[in-house]
Amino acid sequence: MGGESTFPDDAELLEPIDLAAHLHKVELSLGQVCRIAGISKMQLDYWTNKARIPTKGRKQRIYDMDAVETVMLIKQGKDKGLSLGAAIEAARRFREERARVSP
Repeated sequence: MGGESTFPDDAELLEPIDLAAHLHKVELSLGQVCRIAGISKMQLDYWTNKARIPTKGRKQRIYDMDAVETVMLIKQGKDKGLSLGAAIEAARRFREERARVSP
């Protein structure tokens, strides 16, 4: 008896979750984005202003997944030796090209 279910296997009722389909709902604070990207708050604030990355919130910047992706692309460019300006431009072109070929 000890908590056994009378149903065959309750876990069989469940289906895999496609988390990627829900990522557009996720919003992160400046500090969370810094931890993910491995950059300082000062860097992220500067990059956000310089690249004109859209954020929400008045007292605290809130980044959606598109903004986080832009930050990560800029970081990737910087890590590969690009200047900040070149990394921002490369991230912009990368996102534009992907949007053009994606349905």
